[in-house]
Amino acid sequence: MTKPGKDVKFRHRGSASSAKGRRLSTSMSDVSENPSEPSRSPTRIEELVKATEVEPANQSEYEKKKANFVTRTIWTLVMIAFFFFCMFAGHIYIIMVVTAVQIISFKEVIAIANVPSKARSLRFTKSLNWYFLGSFMYFVYGESVIYYFKHILLVDRVLLPLATHHRFISFMLYIIGFVFFVSSLQKGHYKFQFTQFAWTHMALFLIVGQAHFVINNIFEGMIWFFLPVAMVITNDIWAYICGITFGRTPLIKISPKKTWEGFLGAWFFTIIFGIGFSNIMSRYKYFICPVNDLGANIWTGLECKPNPVFIPKQYSLPVPLPDGVNLPTTFSIAPMQFHVFALATFASLIAPFGGFFASGLKRTFKIKDFGDSIPGHGGMTDRMDCQFIMGSIAFMYYQSFIAVYKTSVGGIIEAAITGLTAEEQMEVVKILSRHLVNQEVIPSKVLEYLDGQLKRR
Repeated sequence: MTKPGKDVKFRHRGSASSAKGRRLSTSMSDVSENPSEPSRSPTRIEELVKATEVEPANQSEYEKKKANFVTRTIWTLVMIAFFFFCMFAGHIYIIMVVTAVQIISFKEVIAIANVPSKARSLRFTKSLNWYFLGSFMYFVYGESVIYYFKHILLVDRVLLPLATHHRFISFMLYIIGFVFFVSSLQKGHYKFQFTQFAWTHMALFLIVGQAHFVINNIFEGMIWFFLPVAMVITNDIWAYICGITFGRTPLIKISPKKTWEGFLGAWFFTIIFGIGFSNIMSRYKYFICPVNDLGANIWTGLECKPNPVFIPKQYSLPVPLPDGVNLPTTFSIAPMQFHVFALATFASLIAPFGGFFASGLKRTFKIKDFGDSIPGHGGMTDRMDCQFIMGSIAFMYYQSFIAVYKTSVGGIIEAAITGLTAEEQMEVVKILSRHLVNQEVIPSKVLEYLDGQLKRR
């Protein structure tokens, strides 16, 4: 019997070199040819398959994230460019954008509780949702237009009845929808129908109602619309940066990624941004003047007497400085800067709760986004959840602490038309004409003509 040579080495299966050399040579033929061997090879094959698939899977995930990032970036730049174009083109274009945003958001929100199979079996389910939206928009938009342009509407023969009876017309439109809803109730579908009814009204309150305040901000001056919007975006960006940089303490359970450090850092930077940005916008009347011409744009501009908050005032320190401290005791600053501090605080403390509310809503219905209206960003509601509540806060704050209330031409016309008879209105016109004749603004023949008209009546 021959002995193996000393220098001959047998390759063992467990050795690393053997495993490496035989990794790809192990095939199904090894299993079929040796059925008595334990089931080791299939396991090895599964491991081999997984090993070869790990790298492409990771690569595919990376490519997916990369494509999503590119899409998100492109659409972000497109939305920013479109927004600035509309803002500079005129107030009417921004109003159209806000209107489109609220319609898309309303569609996304009511779709959450919608059950397509039940909606198809019931007539007029979707039609009623859109009818209530149209009726509510007619009411809130009509209120705004009448308030800001009553001096135009109340002297027009066609628009006068619509303006005078606007609230009654809006109420009757709602009553028609209510009666139609009750008439459409079907046995076996009560719960679904009333759920849709309640869900629609919630969407109208949270979206259309708040968007109405945003549009009022536009009418009061572009700065009261653009500054709150920019503050929310700035706060969101800095909350993310500060949170990932030194965030440690959780802020709220419903959004675990939010931290106190991110919140405080975002608040500080939002104040700095608001002070600098409002200082720039305050220099241009196009941004600070209320809308008196819907055809105005950044090139034509607007003319008005600026609100006192934009005019710098002298302030003195409430207490004297210690001796030896050579610092000025008086300084000049526009009151707007103090209001910026309050608005920045709202944008940092209150507005994020609109996002928390939306997050809770999505968790309730187990959805990632409200929709896919904006590629790479999700739904319109995902982007505007904080903006709606911030617009409402800005409007309430403006009306309470900033707005200047004085007699306007529209207010005088409204009082003269709605509170006086035709004869009394003619008497008012005669008195005004006499005043203008005495000021040599109009000829005396106008007064003679009015006297003749009064005698005929």
